Amino acid sequence: MSPADRANSRRRQPRRRGSAATTGDVAKPRMRTVRETSAGGLVVDGLDGPSEQRCAALIGRTDRRGRLLWSLPKGHIEEGETAEQTAIREVAEETGIQGVVVAELGDIDYWFVTEGRRVHKTVHHFLLRSVGGELSDADVEVTQVAWVPLTELNSRLAYADERRLAEVANRLIDRMETGKQ
Repeated sequence: MSPADRANSRRRQPRRRGSAATTGDVAKPRMRTVRETSAGGLVVDGLDGPSEQRCAALIGRTDRRGRLLWSLPKGHIEEGETAEQTAIREVAEETGIQGVVVAELGDIDYWFVTEGRRVHKTVHHFLLRSVGGELSDADVEVTQVAWVPLTELNSRLAYADERRLAEVANRLIDRMETGKQ
């Protein structure tokens, strides 16, 4: 067999790195993939007031390295719930603030591995108007909660996708304000 034939025969039968065929080990079972859907949002106090007084309720969670990471409140959609209902419920549970949905901000889609399974998660986010409640970190999943000026969201939010949604929210709020005049 010529060198070209050997190369072509290898191309027809690709090997997987780390597979049992190449390592001689027993093959590991394939990781199960599950899909999860959540909802949450950016709840803003002072939507009708001056822009410099507008704040959003953020949650802080401690990661595995002990760092406090700020993010938007969110959680799993329960059976029979709409994404909007979940966003309202999760914001209230994680921040103590009651809100009403004003607009859709968009979705964030990501993958992670936990407990021996691969998770494909989609989170639907909404802009909410604060209508009451008191800031509280009573939820066991939350380390801290804080009112953060909208102008500081870009530097406070830990995740780029959430910073992008905060920018979408700011543009929506600007359009709402322009529409009132």
